[in-house]
Amino acid sequence: MNSLFRKKSIDELMATATPLKRTLKTKDLTFLGIGAIIGTGIFVLTGKGALTAGPGLALSFLIAAICCGFAGLCYAEFASMAPVAGSAYTYAYMAFGELVAFIIGWDLILEYALGSATVSVGWSGYIVNLLDNIGIHIPTVLTAAAGTTPGVTTIFNLPAFFIVMLITGIVSMGVNQTKRLNDIMVMIKLAVIILFILFTFKFVDPSNWKPFSPYGWYSTHDGVASGIIPAASIVFFSFIGFDAVSSSAEETINPSKTLPRGILLSLLISTILYIIMTMIMTGVVKYTAFANYLNAPVLAVLAKTGQTWLSIIVSLGAIIGMTTVLLVMIYGQSRILYSMSRDGLFPKFFGEVSKKTQTPFKGTWFIGTLTAIAGGLINLNILAELVNVGTLTAFILVSAGTLVMRYTHPEIHRGFKAPGLPVVPIISILFCLTLIAGLNWETWVRFVIWLLLGFIVFFGYSRKHSAMNKL
Repeated sequence: MNSLFRKKSIDELMATATPLKRTLKTKDLTFLGIGAIIGTGIFVLTGKGALTAGPGLALSFLIAAICCGFAGLCYAEFASMAPVAGSAYTYAYMAFGELVAFIIGWDLILEYALGSATVSVGWSGYIVNLLDNIGIHIPTVLTAAAGTTPGVTTIFNLPAFFIVMLITGIVSMGVNQTKRLNDIMVMIKLAVIILFILFTFKFVDPSNWKPFSPYGWYSTHDGVASGIIPAASIVFFSFIGFDAVSSSAEETINPSKTLPRGILLSLLISTILYIIMTMIMTGVVKYTAFANYLNAPVLAVLAKTGQTWLSIIVSLGAIIGMTTVLLVMIYGQSRILYSMSRDGLFPKFFGEVSKKTQTPFKGTWFIGTLTAIAGGLINLNILAELVNVGTLTAFILVSAGTLVMRYTHPEIHRGFKAPGLPVVPIISILFCLTLIAGLNWETWVRFVIWLLLGFIVFFGYSRKHSAMNKL
């Protein structure tokens, strides 16, 4: 059984690192984080979140952000200790051994693939609405997965499929192309959000904030969880992109310092904007009105204020915002696969680095195509919660791993140390468990099925082909 939990040392991890191009600085990592975090949360999930928690959704965002903040401190310590690609997968290999590392890597594949698919569906909702406004109509059957809207016949979400394939092509061409495009789109996205805040805050009616928390912290209605905690479990999806920053370690200049800064700065900036946006949206529109704007809740605010001119700008901002999320998620996903392939846990195909682009070209296209198909065929509501449970599990393991590594390997150099050990990792774990408790039981069933498939892959292929067998 010991072979199932064989660990990799820092030296072994650094020895297997391959020469991806190091070009990313603190600004680039912060923009990558903001690019991944700000998008679906503001432009899509605020509608469902407001219906779940009412105006108390601002507290839900704060709770989710605090959870990610504590986890982010743990990620930052690991990133400064082992600046190699792989994120939580690599960290678990160090702290817990091969089997746990594989499961968390399998978990992250679920996070990034379904996360990208979820965002692509939200992107599709905005692009279809924008095109309708300028007289271009996409056939309804090609605007959503089958069964998405009761009474409406849909077969496949073509816009969602298209955008994932386009972003996959960009990511496969190299990190510099990814970085430049992301930086430009993040600046445009932030400008649109600031514009929205400036032109809508004067329409806030404080009476819309009463009652502030109509469903309390946690309650159930018709078997569905409601309240601030369940809403935090939903909008938690908004923050998960920051761990993609740690996947860029092998392409980062001075990663032991720049990675922690990029992770924590992107979380701080995004949290402030999320809370301001949430308070404005629930202040302008009564939270119950978002039931008619689930796919594009920001447009409910603009419809109420009569600012149709701004709706086109905001729709463009939403489209750009969600495009950056896709860009970072597909980038992070390809690097996880690359790391697992390099370790022999997946076929070599996923880890082959193109001499021309210096990226895992084939693996990026393979997983990107599967993600695009998922975006075209799967219902949005099922995707988001499944991503959350996988990510929360990864956060728990990274937080626990920080504790394990601090006490078993205190001699390892750390460019950044999570403050207040053991308190910070323990608080992170407790926050994650609280948010997990807010998810529906069906989500857990689907997650367990995914884990069982992972065990089949591990014992059927990965264990036999692991690079650790040669050591």
